Amino acid sequence: MKIDLTDTTAGEINKALIEGRRAIGTPAVGMVLTLVIVTDEENAYDALRAASDASREHPSRTLVVIRRVSRTPRDRTGSRLDAEVRVGAEAGTGETAVLRLYGEVSDHADSVVLPLLLPDAPVVVWWPVNAPLDPAEDPLGALAQRRVTDTYAAEQPVRELAARAETYTPGDTDLAWTRITPWRSMLAAALDQVDCEVRSVEVEGEEFNPSCELLAMWLADRLGVPVQRSLSSGPGLTAVRMETTCGPVVLDRADGALASLSIKGQPARAVALQRRGTAELIAEELRRLDPDDTYAAALRYGVERLSMGADAVAALGGAPAESAKEAESAKEPAEDEAVAEVAVAESEAGTEEGEAERPTPNSLARKAASK
Repeated sequence: MKIDLTDTTAGEINKALIEGRRAIGTPAVGMVLTLVIVTDEENAYDALRAASDASREHPSRTLVVIRRVSRTPRDRTGSRLDAEVRVGAEAGTGETAVLRLYGEVSDHADSVVLPLLLPDAPVVVWWPVNAPLDPAEDPLGALAQRRVTDTYAAEQPVRELAARAETYTPGDTDLAWTRITPWRSMLAAALDQVDCEVRSVEVEGEEFNPSCELLAMWLADRLGVPVQRSLSSGPGLTAVRMETTCGPVVLDRADGALASLSIKGQPARAVALQRRGTAELIAEELRRLDPDDTYAAALRYGVERLSMGADAVAALGGAPAESAKEAESAKEPAEDEAVAEVAVAESEAGTEEGEAERPTPNSLARKAASK
């Protein structure tokens, strides 16, 4: 059932939702949360379809906020709210209100959304595109317990990750992080099967894919080893190679659907790593509304530290790698000078009959070390 409202108010939209539920014979509200989607007209259809599919697992009231562009100065100074209310089969297992904001009211979308929130229910705000730099400080984001963005939709995804790290607030999450959940589960299970120490990691995937960067940062943060980021033609993540003291552990997915897990000493096995759609990603995010501390730790590790490699790992241990190299290079000339001094002393202390044992390089090094 659809109800179209033109130049309306939040109160009229609430009445339309109640009338729609009564018309289809379900006056009771059985929804568990409010999902607010902030998008543009171009991406509204895909986002609403994904939310409708996810509502089969999480019945919710979905509010789609679309800020329409005003073409004339008169339109920009005015305000108008149009709404499309959907209940029943048109809205999945919940109910939907598509809100189109014109003029000055588009700058105050929170005042329209606030009266439409379900009472005593969590609020999740999702920006499929054009997410604010600080979601928690956004007027709509301030209403939510969970704020979902997608750095993959940004113009510069890797730079966007750095901005997300600077403004992170508990409750923020990213669909680029959600996409690598099966990879993280599979890699953790693979390491549980071996009693080895990981020495280095290589993450391979297409360029400008924030999921590859997040997986690399998660591995570097958790394992404390150098992680190399290499490029491939995709799709998405294609391989993770871990060098361990027991041999290589490789998770390779070349076609975006079926992967192969190889562990030295064990037969290779096929594992399902199908690339998931947006509906599955949103459904996963709605399963938990508490802060994701693992995502926060990976995000704060920093994209810049990935390029530092072993230097970053050495710095975590308290001594930068460059300092260790300088100390080693300074130590070698000093040892050479000490050995030379001992050699001169031995040659001068030789007996006239030549009965004394001729010094060897090893004996000279031992005497130099004793000094």
